[in-house]
Amino acid sequence: MQYRSLDHFISDSKAVLSKGPTALIMVEDAIEIETTLRHHQQLGFATVVAFMPASFALARDVAESQGVLRVDYDMDREGALENAVNAVIEAAPGQWLYTCYNAEYLFYPFCETRTVGELLAFHTEERRDAMLTYVVDLYADDLGAAPNAVSLDNAFLDRSGYYALARPDGTPDNHPKERQLDFFGGLRWRFEEHVPAARRKIDRISLFRAKPGLRMRDDHTFTDEEYNTYACPWHHNITASICSFRTAKALKSNPGSRDSIASFKWHNSAPFEWHSRQLLDLGLMEPGQWF
Repeated sequence: MQYRSLDHFISDSKAVLSKGPTALIMVEDAIEIETTLRHHQQLGFATVVAFMPASFALARDVAESQGVLRVDYDMDREGALENAVNAVIEAAPGQWLYTCYNAEYLFYPFCETRTVGELLAFHTEERRDAMLTYVVDLYADDLGAAPNAVSLDNAFLDRSGYYALARPDGTPDNHPKERQLDFFGGLRWRFEEHVPAARRKIDRISLFRAKPGLRMRDDHTFTDEEYNTYACPWHHNITASICSFRTAKALKSNPGSRDSIASFKWHNSAPFEWHSRQLLDLGLMEPGQWF
């Protein structure tokens, strides 16, 4: 099913959005669109919505797949992500939503044997309405063979170099916010001279439950501060990872950085195994009380 605009989608998709969870995929370029949509379908999302330019092609098997919807949408506009997500929040109160970009892949503990519906059912039982996700940068091992830095067969990640800082509350005293941290690492840390300060964080609230009045801000946080916390006050909760080529793509396409980067690999690079066990072992997500 294809919709000609965001307004068309919102007005005609109430029945579809009432059957969550729903994945909202923001397509910025033509790289790995189909693999992104298929991956999230296989995780068990009831509906996968691709917001993408009308000029982009979509493989027939994906376009005709049940549960995949396409919305003609200009991702180059300022605030494109937040505008789309906030419109869906208003249209789908009470439903679990997920958002990412193309060439990004969600992993959560035991995702090889458990569906995203099971994950969110447990998270709901723990009285949580949002889940912290870490964006783990992926990159091709050989930029000569993959000049856009994307290679599913030979993807690498950083196995160390991640850290967190207290998130100030913005008052004159700059007290830290309760149960909120800013996380850093990966390519955005190693090549920070090419990354604006506001875009260096690797934490996102990518899985959340819509409710009236909730709004996503441009830094991937929400107007309800409890949504931005990494855990409840009583114990640790589940966290997940979004394994993403997005930063690598940007660094190799940006004129200010592409010629100064011959390789993304360093002594702490490791092949990505495309399995949640590796991410758990590296501490890039945790199961909380979900065993």
